[in-house]
Amino acid sequence: MARRIVAALALVVAITACSNSGSDDAGGSHSVTAKSCNGEATHTGDATYYDFADGSGNCGFDPTPNDLMVGAMNQTDYAGSNACGSCAHLVGPEGEITIRIVDRCPECKPGDIDLSPDAFAKIAAIEKGRVDISWRYVPCSVSGPIRYRFKEGSNQWWTALQIRNHRAAIASLEVDKGNGFQQVPRETYNYFVDASGMGPGPYTFRVTDVYGHQLVDTQIPHKEAQEVPGAAQFPACD
Repeated sequence: MARRIVAALALVVAITACSNSGSDDAGGSHSVTAKSCNGEATHTGDATYYDFADGSGNCGFDPTPNDLMVGAMNQTDYAGSNACGSCAHLVGPEGEITIRIVDRCPECKPGDIDLSPDAFAKIAAIEKGRVDISWRYVPCSVSGPIRYRFKEGSNQWWTALQIRNHRAAIASLEVDKGNGFQQVPRETYNYFVDASGMGPGPYTFRVTDVYGHQLVDTQIPHKEAQEVPGAAQFPACD
């Protein structure tokens, strides 16, 4: 099946049913604002697979050879890089599986998901190639706090970072440079980029998921091409 590559639009994705339960602490200064979540609709479409799915792709994540339950979302439901890192529970003709969205399938129709071969084999015989599925967004099974990954080349004059290890899809990232929180634009390759730079750091960030839950992290140092843990995780869902 065809590879799903590069570029997308920036929109906001809605994910699964949630409650306003507490968060997992990982130390440091933080705050959590919890709000109720609305139920997520069930989608229908086709599942296919692509041979070289390795956990990387348009979302800019690293390969995950030990976790190949991943997929590429169709262009419409991908909705820009906001879908990156979210999880979807699929039901196929011969089984069901929860996957993480790591890539984009530009030629897939609305409702379709292109899977890794390992994930496809959980819902149907691999030789079928294409099968009907239903799916809905669900919370990702994560442990520990969210993580901030600074891009290669990121510095105090051009600062780019990505949110990783999040339970629900990310809606926005804001930075406080001393005069209140300001939203950081999100690029199609799933990095939030401040073209004028955020300064040398450490930084104060406010991260909002698609349900309106917010995390505030302070004293986040800049570490180029590295991940820095935040202090908490978004509230769990029922």
